[in-house]
Amino acid sequence: MARVLIVGGGGREHALAFFLGQSKDVEEVYIAPGNAGSALCGTNIAIDVTRGGNFSSLTDFAHEKSIDLTIVGPEVPLCSGLVDYLKKRGLKAFGPGSRAARLEGDKVFARRFMERYNIPQPAFTVFDQWSEAKSFLHSLTERRIVVKAAGLAAGKGAIVCDNLAQALEAAENILKTRVFGSAGDQVVIEEFLEGEEASVFAICDGRNALYLAPAQDHKRIFDGDKGPNTGGMGAYAPAPLLTGAVMNRVDREIIRPLLEAMALEGTPYQGCLYAGLMIKGGEAKVVEFNCRFGDPETQAVLPLLDEDLYQLLAAAAAGGLEGYSPE
Repeated sequence: MARVLIVGGGGREHALAFFLGQSKDVEEVYIAPGNAGSALCGTNIAIDVTRGGNFSSLTDFAHEKSIDLTIVGPEVPLCSGLVDYLKKRGLKAFGPGSRAARLEGDKVFARRFMERYNIPQPAFTVFDQWSEAKSFLHSLTERRIVVKAAGLAAGKGAIVCDNLAQALEAAENILKTRVFGSAGDQVVIEEFLEGEEASVFAICDGRNALYLAPAQDHKRIFDGDKGPNTGGMGAYAPAPLLTGAVMNRVDREIIRPLLEAMALEGTPYQGCLYAGLMIKGGEAKVVEFNCRFGDPETQAVLPLLDEDLYQLLAAAAAGGLEGYSPE
């Protein structure tokens, strides 16, 4: 019987704890730091690495409790190298290493990576100087665009702008006022994509992918799709927008080419790959990649999973999804 450690303290981690606890192969579930909900599903541990530090305390705990698998929920410890740290100390972990996690942690890296491998995405331009970004924005004829901080901004760094004034304000806030700190060292100015947004979750072992139910979340803070983006105001699954035909195209044109390219560049992707996609006319383009389970999407997706979650994640962590069949 396995002992599992979940890193994080949100609703996503509560859902992971609940469903991992249902596995016939799991005897103990620990959550660090956890929350009031996860305390009903396992044992909360007063170790918090969600801001990217304190890795040694977590590792010592994992060795002390003979943890068989650690699942890392939030993006900050993933991008900070927690999975690398655990593996170097002989512990098994589900999640990408820090170099692969740049798909979320560095939007400039992600856009240029997709550009190299012809993965469908919006047109984009990168700036690190406010004056240059300002001149570029004034030169555009299309005023509806998206301005993004290049680094991690807790889901709030992408600003959809309906006119020039909004775009100038967003770029100035990121590059000059520095509202996102070092996450705004660079700004990505992107083409606004028409269509309907949806989320695809691929469980990856470095070469292969298995898909969870697709979802849609509500990003804007107000009713009627109004106001700034948030980390998520709610979600539902399955998303009927992502038909079998669309999912086949997503697999063929986005997920599998990305996995092949990541392996080719020496950074195989192992973990949950969360693709935020814009769908129009059956075609998909990448709005963003995230290196983790979504929150709040996980809470809507996991109840639809028919198989044993622990067996699935353990197989992915071991590089064993090819020919995978749950017991």
